[in-house]
Amino acid sequence: MSSAGWNSSSAPLNVTQATVMDTSIFRINTQNSSPLQSQNGSLSRLDLKAPGKARREYEKGYQLLLKKDPQSAVQHLTTATSIYPSFVAAHNALGSAYLDLKQNDQARAEFAQAIALDDHLPISYFNLGCAELALGHYSAGEEAMQKASVIAPLDLTVLTALAYGQYMNQDFGAVVKTTQQVHDRKHEGAAMVHFFAAAAFAAQQNFPDAQRQLDTFFEEDPKSPATEQAHQMMAEIAAEASRPAPQASELKVTFTQVPAEAPTGPVQLPERVRELMQDSKENTEIAEAEAEASCSSCAPPVSRASPSAASAPVPVRSRTKYNGYTYRSSADEVAVFFTATDHGKSVTNLTLKDVGVRDNSKPPLAVTGFRNESELPLRLGFVIDTSDSITTRFKFEQEAAVNFLRKVVTGPDDLAFVVGFANSVLLIQDFTGDQKLISHAVEELVPSGGTALWDAVTFAAEKLASRPEAQPVARILVVISDGDDNSSSATAKEAINHAQRGEVAVYTVSTRELTDTAEESLVGEHALRALAELTGGAPFAPGSVHSLKGSLGALQQVIRSRYLVSYKPALFKRDGQYRAIDITAEKDGHKLHVYARKGYFAAASTSPSDRF
Repeated sequence: MSSAGWNSSSAPLNVTQATVMDTSIFRINTQNSSPLQSQNGSLSRLDLKAPGKARREYEKGYQLLLKKDPQSAVQHLTTATSIYPSFVAAHNALGSAYLDLKQNDQARAEFAQAIALDDHLPISYFNLGCAELALGHYSAGEEAMQKASVIAPLDLTVLTALAYGQYMNQDFGAVVKTTQQVHDRKHEGAAMVHFFAAAAFAAQQNFPDAQRQLDTFFEEDPKSPATEQAHQMMAEIAAEASRPAPQASELKVTFTQVPAEAPTGPVQLPERVRELMQDSKENTEIAEAEAEASCSSCAPPVSRASPSAASAPVPVRSRTKYNGYTYRSSADEVAVFFTATDHGKSVTNLTLKDVGVRDNSKPPLAVTGFRNESELPLRLGFVIDTSDSITTRFKFEQEAAVNFLRKVVTGPDDLAFVVGFANSVLLIQDFTGDQKLISHAVEELVPSGGTALWDAVTFAAEKLASRPEAQPVARILVVISDGDDNSSSATAKEAINHAQRGEVAVYTVSTRELTDTAEESLVGEHALRALAELTGGAPFAPGSVHSLKGSLGALQQVIRSRYLVSYKPALFKRDGQYRAIDITAEKDGHKLHVYARKGYFAAASTSPSDRF
């Protein structure tokens, strides 16, 4: 990896090197700590098997760690791991105690052991990254933090630590990319990434962008502990920017490789607890999304992220690279996936003459295509609620989910990923067609913490929509939850809009029992129904945990019996307005129930994200 100094005689970023952070700021005592750093956020399936004596020793040690008495904590945590060597949370806590005592090699060994026991926990990779950075193994530190961020892609503490590790490894371009990733989201409490980005830009002698990053840092967190160092960096930047440019022959470029062992296991992410969403607020968001779907003159929602090609209305399949849809200025077309059922049973023998299409209440100029998509390669996102509210029925849900995935992901080109969500959103398994990996991922999930439903839906919809494809595919998102949300940054409306713009059909399976008539449960079920219906999917409400397998069986049939109709809309204009879609179907004179997206935005053009 190469890096250039600010000039021929000074090392890059003197002020930032002086501000190198004690890695403990990213861990348990952090003011804006992640949800992954709580006890619930660090739970492994193996921890559930810990004997009572080991649990009591762990609890004593953990509390002493919180009270900043790491020496005493070590005694209890060592006892806990001796009684039960597979105690993942105890190994993580013991490693944290060693880090506080500056016994970094011992810390690294404990975190590596936690990863070896369970490679699905981002907190373990995160902790390992802190240990590697403390040891000066910057390459290994960055690699471990990167693994943590893959599993917990929305966690701001992890992303901030990743940016720091990238800077220390002189991976300046990566620092800027990570900062952009954070900046494009709601990121209260994560202003420090702009400090690292400023340092990265300055190290590359890009002083204007370094200055802009510092301005953003001051604006977002004027009382940051690093404010003094940021002012010092600003003064250095001003001084460097005013110097005459050196002759090219005087510039020195150094190439450095930092030897370090690569991490051997996964990291567990910190857990951030958010205020509970009020039921009335969630109802309002859902009502807004439902109203928007029936409004022919509504403006499109504002999004910082570049909309996918599929978000605009004119799909014509590319002959080379298929990434949603591509568009031709000479012939605007719309393509809509839909399913049809008759008294709950999928109808698989429709022809074009059985289907009706209305776009903005008008018949299309022409229907350009109609086909059964049952054999289309599947891209399935499986999102499962792992919050405390489903603890009593979680094992049954796991078994039903594994059985469903084994029956659905069967084609040679089918791919699926698994997301679990409580307070945090965890990518337990990335895209794969391996049923064993998918099943193992679901089985590794453990219920604990709150519910970040809308964050999970937003992340999964974006993941499905952004994956480049070499051929047409069916993008499906299956969500198993009670619909309650108390931990998300994203709103219900934002999650629905992301799915709509990504052409992702969401199928929801409610875990609410029919006997549960609490207000929040009814709001949750309404939320799931709106999410499914507004994205062209279908809601399933088994009514009891024992009916779950039946609902997932019906969902399997629906997913594999979809149709695609494409057409040219009448009086079409690329004016950014919302256009409603109404698909109807009849068979032998009998009206069928159709599940399809409700409309689209006639996007005038796509534009890059705002420069951060």
